[in-house]
Amino acid sequence: MRAGDRLVMDAVRRSGPWPVVLAVTAIAGAAGELALPYAVGRTVDGFVSARSETTSWLAACAVIVAVIILCESAGVWARGASSAYAAARLRLSVLRHVLGVGPAATRRFPEGELVTRAGLNAEEVGRAPESVTGALALLVPTVGALVALTLIDPALTATLVAGIALILPVLRAFLRATTTIAGGYQEVQGEIAARLVDALGGARTIAAAGTADRETRRVLGPLDRLRAHGMELWRANASAGIQAGLIVPLVEVAVLAVGGLRLAAGDLTIGELYAAARYAVLGAALSTSLGHIGGLARARAAAGRVAELLALPTTGYGTRRLPAPHTAPAPHAAPLVDARPGGLGAVEFRGVTAAGLAVDELVIAGGSVTAVVGRSGSGKSLLAALAARLADPAAGTVLLDGVPLPELDRAELRRAIGYAFERPVLVGDTVGEAIGLGTDDHGAVPAAATAACADGFIRRLPDGYTTSMADTPLSGGERQRIGLARAFAQGERLLVLDDATSSLDTVTERQVGNALTAESRGRTRLIVAHRLTTASRADRVVWLEDGTVLGHAPHHELWRDPRYRAVFQGEVS
Repeated sequence: MRAGDRLVMDAVRRSGPWPVVLAVTAIAGAAGELALPYAVGRTVDGFVSARSETTSWLAACAVIVAVIILCESAGVWARGASSAYAAARLRLSVLRHVLGVGPAATRRFPEGELVTRAGLNAEEVGRAPESVTGALALLVPTVGALVALTLIDPALTATLVAGIALILPVLRAFLRATTTIAGGYQEVQGEIAARLVDALGGARTIAAAGTADRETRRVLGPLDRLRAHGMELWRANASAGIQAGLIVPLVEVAVLAVGGLRLAAGDLTIGELYAAARYAVLGAALSTSLGHIGGLARARAAAGRVAELLALPTTGYGTRRLPAPHTAPAPHAAPLVDARPGGLGAVEFRGVTAAGLAVDELVIAGGSVTAVVGRSGSGKSLLAALAARLADPAAGTVLLDGVPLPELDRAELRRAIGYAFERPVLVGDTVGEAIGLGTDDHGAVPAAATAACADGFIRRLPDGYTTSMADTPLSGGERQRIGLARAFAQGERLLVLDDATSSLDTVTERQVGNALTAESRGRTRLIVAHRLTTASRADRVVWLEDGTVLGHAPHHELWRDPRYRAVFQGEVS
């Protein structure tokens, strides 16, 4: 919980002016509540003795009540504003951090879990300023009541201190128990969200299989555990409330008993006894902090979950830039290279290992077309991700034009590499923005769309390239073509296509393949291929099996090996 507690305190410190407003209103309100018993006591004594200043004290009571009401109203407004401000700031920090971590975040946490932690849990942490300032503000009437009782009669102070000593262990135990239970409750919430996101992603498959009822039961399966945690929270609140509810009346009775004895002895007036009774209630105000402590406990539990996200290491970048084309160094292990003078984007793998993939020495020539083939699970997508630095190896180095990828400046790296996915997520307000995302050369958008065979259907849209993405229903193939166009518009040195043509029909796939082969900008193209035609058009093929490179040669040479032919058995049988 230490990281979570630090995050809670950070939320309090960086919540703008609102914690100060909360503190001022709470302290002013508490001061008013402390002053009110004294003013009422003086008013009572004035009525009993028929003093002339009674009217003044009565007016003072009215002013104090007005101040208390004003402070309470301002506090309600400030609590809402502080929670919204803190939650928004934390959500932004979490979003930036998760995006900085990259794909490793979804490998560590399911998508639904990420959404729960960045959304619901961040909102709980956002309520920390309200809970912390509210709980601390209750110390003001408690301390003030002790001081006031001391001024009235020290014997009353000793009685109240004994009562407070009984209340504090109850509150401490409640904070510990509620933090643990709330953490379990939030964990189950994240599990349900993760299952729901998975179900929504496979909604068509579920509908086609007719398993909606079974999937509903699977998604809602953890509800029994959620209910159990909820009942534990209720019992913890009830238990602490009962204990505090028993202690507070006893404290008040004890103070009144001692005060009554002092009154009978002539050491107290009736007004002072009334004030002492009120101060006893204010002094035991800590017993009313269960709501604030419960909120703090939930914030601590949520902060622990958010802190786990923020603890994920972000992708680090260097400051180096890529060499100019005419100064690019010759690739290491030259005998493996099908050299193309002037080609950009030479990729080298040196002693790379990552999640079952092991590549000792592999060089992909600058300007070449390289297909990566292999059975499912052989490591094709991982190899592509390493080449584009969407993942980092556990050991070894990946270089682009002689520069290790981690040493490159972030903008330089992303400007140099374009990536197209099997299921692209299209980000941007319009179709043109979705294609030109990440590049300043928006004039290249139509050319990139043409190369991806997307220009035709885009121009048939109501507003062409300025058509809103929200108003553009796309088929799987159209979405994939826009994703391809986005990659073509980016990547000055290297294009990585990870099964990015799987949803295209045969004719379109051939047209896109021809565009890739006829690339005129001299960029390297690394294509995760499942089709025989894609491999046959490539300059060289990287053949993977169980995470190991079995061959790196032109397709016609590898075709002599029956094991290589077996990779495409479904197409050639």
